Amino acid sequence: MKDYIFETSHWVPYPVADVFEFFKAAENLEKITPPWLNFKILKTSTPDIEEGTLIDYRLKLYGVPMYWKTEITSWQPPYQFSDSQLKGPYSKWVHTHRFEAKDGGTLMSDRVEYRVPGWIFGSIAHKFFIRNNVEQIFAYRLEQIEKFFPTEKTEIGADKNEEAVLANS
Repeated sequence: MKDYIFETSHWVPYPVADVFEFFKAAENLEKITPPWLNFKILKTSTPDIEEGTLIDYRLKLYGVPMYWKTEITSWQPPYQFSDSQLKGPYSKWVHTHRFEAKDGGTLMSDRVEYRVPGWIFGSIAHKFFIRNNVEQIFAYRLEQIEKFFPTEKTEIGADKNEEAVLANS
C-alpha cells in the first residue's frame, strides 16, 4: 500500500499563542470542517487536549456514516501537535499541525501522511476521489480560518504566504 502526503500552509497576522489557542480546542474542529461531512465530536478522553487524549468523531462520507477515533500523539504547545487515527476510514492517518512565528504573525502548516486501504482499488479510489476530498476539506478549512483570522490582502488580492502542495511518496 502506498503512503500519500498532503501539505498546506497559510500565514495569518496573529500571534502564535492566539492561533494555537483556537486549534487546541477540539470543538473548533467542527467549525472548520465542511458541513457536507456532517462531522461531530462524540467525546474526548480528557477535559483539555494533551498528549494521549483520545477523540471520537462521527461523520458521513457520500452518505455513509463513519466513526473515527484519534489520539493526540505529540503535544508541544504552542508550536506543534499531531493526531493519529486509531479507527477510521484510512489504513494510516497522521496529521501534524505546526505554528511558527513569522513576519509578525503565524505561519500555520499542516502535514497529513495517509494510506488508503484496498490495495489497487485504494489507489484507484485515491486518484479519482480521495485526493480530491482531502484537498476540498483543507480548502474549506482555509476559508473558515480566514473568517476567524482574517488576513490583509496584498495589492493584487492574494493572501500572504499561502501554498498547498500534494505530493505522493
